[in-house]
Amino acid sequence: MKITFDKRSALTACTSTAVLLSAMLTTQTVSAHGYLEVPPSRALVCQKGLNTNCGGAQYEPQSVGETFKGFPAGVGGAPLQGPVDGKIASGGHALFSALDAQSATRWHLTEIKNRTIDFQWRYTAVHPATKHEYFISRDGWNPNESLKRATFEENPFCTVDGGNQKPSDSDKHTCTIPPEKTGHHVILAIWTVGDTDAAFYNPTDVNILAEAELPGGWSSVGSIAPSTTLLVGDKVKARAFSATGENPEYSVEISIDNAEGGVPQNWAFNLAEKINATHTLVRAGVRDESGNIEPVKGSNSIYAQKQSGVIRYEVQLDMKEDAAARLGVSTLQPEYVLDKGQAKVDFGVLSNRRMNIEATLFDKSNKPVGVTSTQIDSGSAMLSMDVRSNPDVHTLTLVGTTLDGRTTRQDTQTVNMTGEGAGADYDFVFPEGISDYTDGTKVLQPKTNEVFECKPFPKSGYCKQYSPSANGYEPGVGAHWHMAWNKL
Repeated sequence: MKITFDKRSALTACTSTAVLLSAMLTTQTVSAHGYLEVPPSRALVCQKGLNTNCGGAQYEPQSVGETFKGFPAGVGGAPLQGPVDGKIASGGHALFSALDAQSATRWHLTEIKNRTIDFQWRYTAVHPATKHEYFISRDGWNPNESLKRATFEENPFCTVDGGNQKPSDSDKHTCTIPPEKTGHHVILAIWTVGDTDAAFYNPTDVNILAEAELPGGWSSVGSIAPSTTLLVGDKVKARAFSATGENPEYSVEISIDNAEGGVPQNWAFNLAEKINATHTLVRAGVRDESGNIEPVKGSNSIYAQKQSGVIRYEVQLDMKEDAAARLGVSTLQPEYVLDKGQAKVDFGVLSNRRMNIEATLFDKSNKPVGVTSTQIDSGSAMLSMDVRSNPDVHTLTLVGTTLDGRTTRQDTQTVNMTGEGAGADYDFVFPEGISDYTDGTKVLQPKTNEVFECKPFPKSGYCKQYSPSANGYEPGVGAHWHMAWNKL
């Protein structure tokens, strides 16, 4: 039986006392907690089950994104303040790192049908607010790149002065989304806390469907972002949508016939030109001061007249596999010797493309006992992974994907592990896979090299309660670990 653990109930005892901020914060005052409720933050949508594979965020959306205040300081060489680029969604906390994944389809989108919107916060530990700010992604942003400062407009489109006063438990801010913003965007909502060094950074993933008519009767209905280099034979399609669904009559497609046409700025320009040559009620390009819309070799907006019925465009890339891409394990030792169950496995790989690669070592039961991931250039590279296992024949699986995502290659090799085993078996190396911990789960504590087993329900719920700043139930280490674990 799968047991759904109510983390809020289990935390009642420990939240009755003040919780200190993470060690990364310098001010040692009690920690605030809260999240954006409307539209729902990425973490809250995880808790609702519409986002999946969210790690620890699904259990405590109120703790997500807490780090130093000061965003967006750090642009243009200025000293960095606030979250690190690439870790804005998680605030840099490992327990919430799954939220930093970013792609066009990774997260559920909340539809926004009115540009005047009430942003509503929910506080579980209310503290004075210096201000609330709302940043939105730039036009032409790449939804397949991690969230960085460059993803967002330089200035917030809405700021609410908190006056260093405690907001109500459910706080609303009425703001207006800029008229040119339409389609898929990320809004970064920031609650700057008044009596700590912290702020909470909550991204919300939205699909803005609200109409905004511009001079000349034009409405912004999408954009063409030159994001990916295409190859000969690839196609790009601007798919038109009306209120009732896709409208093929206004959809436009181009093919890449030569290498120059596959350069991002070029295909974006060619697609915009094709739209303009095909339709009179739809235009693509950049508006000048006179309202004229002309394509450029770069990001182009798409506009439509109301009589077209078009309310949204989506750009779809039809990319063919790179048949010439190659990846394989090039060097491997005849055997690797375990010392008390641990070993470092070094091996070489060879590729003729730049790739994001992941290598996993599986034991005879197909349990992963070592993993490493990195980005490699075309040519040869040496990789290394830390392994915890027992002597036997293992399987090394190498998977690589080209940076444009179009091609995946895999190689599988047999690895012989000898020497001294780790002793007791385990399912995870703590805290990996913490969201899957349940009654009977066995974990290896790397700090002590001991194995612990999660206690039966209802105490099994404590096994999932861990963050660097709240580690009371960490096996063998936390002050209350005996409530959750048995040492094997």
